[in-house]
Amino acid sequence: MEQYTRELLLLRHAKSDWNSAVDSDFQRPLSKRGTRDAPRVGQWLNDQRLLPDFVISSPATRARQTTCNVCNMTGIPESDINWEARIYEAVPGMLITVLSACPQVRLVLLVGHNPGLELLLAYLCGSTLEQPPDGKLMPTATLARIGMPPDWRALQPNTGRLISLTRPASMDIGG
Repeated sequence: MEQYTRELLLLRHAKSDWNSAVDSDFQRPLSKRGTRDAPRVGQWLNDQRLLPDFVISSPATRARQTTCNVCNMTGIPESDINWEARIYEAVPGMLITVLSACPQVRLVLLVGHNPGLELLLAYLCGSTLEQPPDGKLMPTATLARIGMPPDWRALQPNTGRLISLTRPASMDIGG
């Protein structure tokens, strides 16, 4: 098995509240389930010792809330989160541009939205992806762990390898 010196964690924001009285999709907050799942993801990352060296997130309310909850559970200060407006409604090409500007660290966490994250996952790991039985590759609060090439600036199709795809319900916390 190939050894990867860098990894990318793709996290889709937790479940949002479609019934909230906000003016725009950008402002939609987390639902009760999302508020429960986001810290669960952070605790799982902590338990797995998958602590990001660099965190970059969409500034949309639901992504912001997810990222802050995850970072709170992993001990990463909110001041260390990099808010990147280009992640909101991004297509894979834009996400690759955002990733190519990341520092050359071992572990990057990118928090964003579908369909962009699923499309990026397919671009990076297409040859190793299996469609889940329910057909949903990245439902809310799902975390994809991807082995990456040594340089964030060299992201080509099929250069990543999916290590794991973990949904909040299957995150064994505290064990």
